[in-house]
Amino acid sequence: MTGHDATLGARTEDLGRALQIAGSRLDDAVFGKVASSVAGVRERLALGVDHTVVALAGGTGSGKSSMFNKISRLTFADVGVKRPTTAKVTACSWSDDATQLLDWLGVERERRITRAGELDAADETFLDGLVLLDLPDHDSVAPGHRAVVDKVLPLVDLLVWVVDPQKYADDALHTGYLRESTGMQASTVVVLNQIDTVPVGQRDNLVNDVKRLLRDDGLEDVPVVAASTKTDIGIEDLRALLEQTVARRSVSAGRAAGELDAAASLLLSQTPSEVPWHIDTVLEREVDALARAAGLESVAAQVGAAVRNGYGSPEFRAPDPDSIALSRSRWLTGSGESLRPGWQRSLAASVASAQDVGNAVATALQGITLDTKGPTTQRLTRRLALGAVLVAVVLGIATVLASMEILPAGDTWTTVLGVLALVAAVAALVVFLAAMQIRRALAARRAQGVIASGRAALERVLQQTLGVPTQRLLDEHRAVRELAQSARDDGPSAPLRLEENTTTGASIRVTSPGAVRLTDLGPVRA
Repeated sequence: MTGHDATLGARTEDLGRALQIAGSRLDDAVFGKVASSVAGVRERLALGVDHTVVALAGGTGSGKSSMFNKISRLTFADVGVKRPTTAKVTACSWSDDATQLLDWLGVERERRITRAGELDAADETFLDGLVLLDLPDHDSVAPGHRAVVDKVLPLVDLLVWVVDPQKYADDALHTGYLRESTGMQASTVVVLNQIDTVPVGQRDNLVNDVKRLLRDDGLEDVPVVAASTKTDIGIEDLRALLEQTVARRSVSAGRAAGELDAAASLLLSQTPSEVPWHIDTVLEREVDALARAAGLESVAAQVGAAVRNGYGSPEFRAPDPDSIALSRSRWLTGSGESLRPGWQRSLAASVASAQDVGNAVATALQGITLDTKGPTTQRLTRRLALGAVLVAVVLGIATVLASMEILPAGDTWTTVLGVLALVAAVAALVVFLAAMQIRRALAARRAQGVIASGRAALERVLQQTLGVPTQRLLDEHRAVRELAQSARDDGPSAPLRLEENTTTGASIRVTSPGAVRLTDLGPVRA
């Protein structure tokens, strides 16, 4: 496998994985185009990039077939008065091993010709590996012609659009094809044919107008060759561009790279940006909302009251369905705000329904223990308090009896009994107040425990019913975007150019790395 094969193969598989992950979340048209590009490039790579496939495309009467014959220096393509003439794809290959490729391109056997190297002039060696196709007219009214063109165009490495002075601005060409070729400048050439029919003084203006239209189509730096099959103007210029294309083997993969780049850009349009959403930023807000919907604080307060008072049976009510639905809607709006409609629909389908969220909330809250038992020291403190009260009462009675001299105790013991009674009463009060404080502290802890357990349960419900599906979808969204970015071309191929030697007026025809050939072509129109 060549370097280009490996690189394009990796990009193709990245795009294929992205397409598989995105699936039905993409618009049908986008999915179809990307899938078609992936399938086409895979097929093309299966044949390798040893051949450079060049297609002559254009409208009725543009002179494609005559141009085909001029480039191939053979009289093979159909040229006639009746239009449209070219009904099927015609091919000329500059190698003997293009059979499988031509089969794949759908070129019939009787529509093929091979340049035999031993019979050709020496300069034909610079086109070794070239496969030249003459396509049917894209604007033909004949049934099936455009279908043939549309099938072949995505499969070729270099498109040579042949236009004529009368119809070069044809809307069907620009809107139907050229504007769809954005990003494929290195794989596109425009030939303004029949330039001999234009007055010499108007030719440059016409070429500049073609370039302007191409810029409007988003195609910068596309070579425009003024040519005539009758007078041979520009034919050698065009052959020089083909030699340059064949010599730069990396351009053989340019069409596939452009297809992948365009498909990746299309896929990126469905995943326009990183989604600025994090679950931590919304969990607390929606836990608050679910807690209100389920009456969590009310139940916690009831638990506290039951612990303080020693009676009560608090329980959770069914969560308010409208509040649950509103919380889910806010979640979807926040997490899906930056997503395209297909992804938003998938997000809504992947998370739990409002009813399921409500059921999960109810189940989770039912699992929370609502402990209303008093403190474990309750019995002891009660006994101590009662004992202290009893002692205080007994001592108080004894003090009264002693002070009435019913109980002979003397003044000293009477005073002692009174003090002891007062101490016992104070002790009873202290024990009672301490028990009350212990109960209140326990009630507060129990209420806080219910709130903490409830919020934790609600957070788990949100994570399971909404958070996990949302994060999974956003991870897939990110993966699709990263794979699509990985499938983008690292850098577009340099556009084809015809360089003019300013000293001699000759065109430099690049034939292979490190090899340059000068041919006196006269003024270059490009």
